[in-house]
Amino acid sequence: MRVGSPFRRAEEGTRPNEVSFFFFFFEEKTHLAPGNMASNNGSVGKWEVVKKGKKSNAAEKKNGGGARKALGESNQPSRPPLKMSETLFEGFEKMTKKQNKEQVPPAAESSNKKASSSKPSKKSHSSNNTPSPPPPRKTLEEAFKSLDISDLKQQLARSQSLFPENPSVWVKDLAGYLNLHLTAPETEPTLSSYAHDYPYCLTGKELKGVIKGLIGRCSNVLPDFFDYCIYTMLRELDRQSGEPLHGYRVCIQAILQDKSRIATQNLPEYLELLRSVQNRPVKCLTIMWALGQAGFYDLSQGLKVWLGIMLPVLGVKSLSSYAIAYLERLLLLHANLTKGFGIMGPKEFFPLLDFAFMPKNALSPSLQEQLRRLYPRLKVLAFGAKPENTLHTYLPSFLSRATPNCPDDMKRELLNSMTECLCVDAQSLGVWRQLYTKHLVQSGLLLDHLLKSWSVLPPKLRKNLKETIQSFRVTNEEMGDAVGSQDLQECAALCQNLQVKMRGRGFPWSKLLLVLLVFIAGFVAHDLRSHGSVAESTTVKYLQTSGLTSVSQQAWSKITMYSKQGFSWLELNTPYYYSECVRVLGPILEQVLEKMKAAAVFMSEKTTQFIVWVKETTPLVIDWVYTNTPDSVFDALAYLKEFLIFLHHNYVLPALAYVLELLQRAWTSLQESCNGEVSVSCLRGHALAFTNSTWQMLQHTTLAIKTWAQELLTPAG
Repeated sequence: MRVGSPFRRAEEGTRPNEVSFFFFFFEEKTHLAPGNMASNNGSVGKWEVVKKGKKSNAAEKKNGGGARKALGESNQPSRPPLKMSETLFEGFEKMTKKQNKEQVPPAAESSNKKASSSKPSKKSHSSNNTPSPPPPRKTLEEAFKSLDISDLKQQLARSQSLFPENPSVWVKDLAGYLNLHLTAPETEPTLSSYAHDYPYCLTGKELKGVIKGLIGRCSNVLPDFFDYCIYTMLRELDRQSGEPLHGYRVCIQAILQDKSRIATQNLPEYLELLRSVQNRPVKCLTIMWALGQAGFYDLSQGLKVWLGIMLPVLGVKSLSSYAIAYLERLLLLHANLTKGFGIMGPKEFFPLLDFAFMPKNALSPSLQEQLRRLYPRLKVLAFGAKPENTLHTYLPSFLSRATPNCPDDMKRELLNSMTECLCVDAQSLGVWRQLYTKHLVQSGLLLDHLLKSWSVLPPKLRKNLKETIQSFRVTNEEMGDAVGSQDLQECAALCQNLQVKMRGRGFPWSKLLLVLLVFIAGFVAHDLRSHGSVAESTTVKYLQTSGLTSVSQQAWSKITMYSKQGFSWLELNTPYYYSECVRVLGPILEQVLEKMKAAAVFMSEKTTQFIVWVKETTPLVIDWVYTNTPDSVFDALAYLKEFLIFLHHNYVLPALAYVLELLQRAWTSLQESCNGEVSVSCLRGHALAFTNSTWQMLQHTTLAIKTWAQELLTPAG
């Protein structure tokens, strides 16, 4: 990295009058001597005015020293490339090269020559004061452990004292310092083999507190700082040295952890930038990684990034693998998909459907299979929280894709999705009626699917389909007179079969019962007529011999008696008890009901407020505890844990083993005393022996105490 002096650009100053314009001009044309910044012995803040000639002005314009351009403008050919503000850890080489020309005012030609003649000595002197970068580390964990937090705090304090009203310089100095000292080699730009929050997860508590504290004080410049980190990473990738970019990655993750919306503010500009470097896969993957970090903290922002940046380049061979891997990690990390509702619509959903099911597209078979596994969750996200109001907007695209030549898997998915649209959203039937004449072939496939799955269709859909099928039949008759085609005939036949299904019912249980009753009545009537009387009929004789007649008569008499008693009691007491209940319990029940309603409303409001408060406060409390808890507490907890483990292994476990051994010995001795078999009589004998011995010992102890007391009370003879 390069160490240099930051200067404010044109966009960070205002020129309300001539005085402020003078200071603006003075700030643009002055530099701070590098010796004053690199050394602690020099006087800090010594400024000298240097007038630059046309050549230097032209060079400044060429290097893009003007106002900072937006990201989208960096790709436009009519504008210079994006130039960010310099920091303490940038442009040291530029400073050492221009130091001689900028230290002495060019009052005369001799002074200029003198400055030029002293250039080698001053340049070598400044290079001696340059802090050498730390040696490369084998792993990033080692680099974080060797990072000097106190030195970082000093550098940030120096930056804030030099530029108290320029927070953009503070955060850029932070990124430069971290990137200078985190010198571990990088494996690949997407870090797919690590955790989603790598390398930020490696930062310790103290370093994380420093980073979060500084970012919290610089919230107004975070969008520009985010752009700066990405653009600097891309610029570093152009160099042959191939320096690691861990410092900028840590800053990007720290920003997006609390302010994930920053990543989605300029997605069109980033897409343009991505397409401009499409022939450089490493740069593209770096951009996608940086923007994709927002999704790990907010599902909605992650979906915006994926749909706005990764979906347009999904067909690019070098980028497709990471795009689908990121989507899979995003959906696995966020099990609750409700936070992603409302982001994806038909415009974004159907390209994913085509990528997942259409054969011979830009994706390889393995990536297509991976995307197909994610398709059900993407479908849930697309349909949203209220599919009953949105599914009719998806039906036209589903219907237009359901051709006879489409693959079987895709045709099955389209037909099932259209059936779901018809079942859930009642407006889908009206949309289908409007599209019927333009999509006869597709409508024929859908009608055939409904006919085959008629038995499993919901009753509500069966009922709603009647009017639609009838309108289709009318349309078929009108079109049949003018144009006759095979597709139209097939649709007409399917509509007729569906109407037959609608008229048909299930098993006619009511008709069967009616037939049985008629048969029984006819048999009894024939029996009575053939025997001449009821008493002589076969039916009555069978009932009498089997005892059913007497039992039924007794049951009927009891039922009649109890029914009369019950009805008489109800007639007598019901009005009285009802009036008493209304008089006594009516007001109480009304008050209880009102209080229950008020309590329910109150509890609902308080619970909602408490849940919102917990959601808002818990991360802050955890952050505060995690940041402000000193390392000594965590060290003490670690020591306590080790001490408890030591006690467990060295004292508790041996004591338990010793107790178990004593119990085993006691049990063995008990078995031996009982002649090898422990019985109730043996235990009773042991209990009696123990009781007797205890009683004798108690007696002896009492006698000894009594004798001792008597000896004390008896005077010596």
